[in-house]
Amino acid sequence: MVHYPAWDQDEARSIVSGLSHLEGATLPILHALQEEFGYVDPQAVPLIAEALNLSRADVHGTISFYHDFRTTPPPRKIVKLCRAEACQALGCEAVVDELAREHGIVVDEHGGPEKAAVETVYCLGNCALGPSALVEGELLGRVDADRIVALCGARQ
Repeated sequence: MVHYPAWDQDEARSIVSGLSHLEGATLPILHALQEEFGYVDPQAVPLIAEALNLSRADVHGTISFYHDFRTTPPPRKIVKLCRAEACQALGCEAVVDELAREHGIVVDEHGGPEKAAVETVYCLGNCALGPSALVEGELLGRVDADRIVALCGARQ
C-alpha cells in the first residue's frame, strides 16, 4: 500500500509551474499531481487553469473525462477486478453480486482513504484463470468473493 503526503498547495503549485512549459501540459500535470498526492485536489483546478491559460471548466472537464483521476484521497487499498468477457464467462458477475449481497462491498463505489475499494477493469490478460484481480501489482486468478474480501483487509 502506498502512503501519500497530505495535499500541499505550495507543492502543487511547484509541480504545475515545473510542467506548464510542456506542449499539452494538462495531462502531464494531472498525472504528476496524482502521483505525488494520490489524487488531484479540486484546489488544483484554478492553479492549472491560470498556468495554462485555460478555463476552469476545461481543466475540470479533463479530470472528469479520464476515469483514473481521483478528486479525493484514494482508498487504503485498491483491488482491481476484471469484468471483461472471459472473466464474465468464468463468473465475475456472480462475485460482484455476492460482494454486494453478502459483504456490503459495492464495486466501483469509493469511500474515504480509510476504506478499501474494488474497481472494475477490463482485461488483465489472465483470461484462462478468471475471474482475475490485480492487487498492488500482483495478478491473481480464480478469485471469489471471499478472497476479494480478504484482499480488502479486515477493516471495510
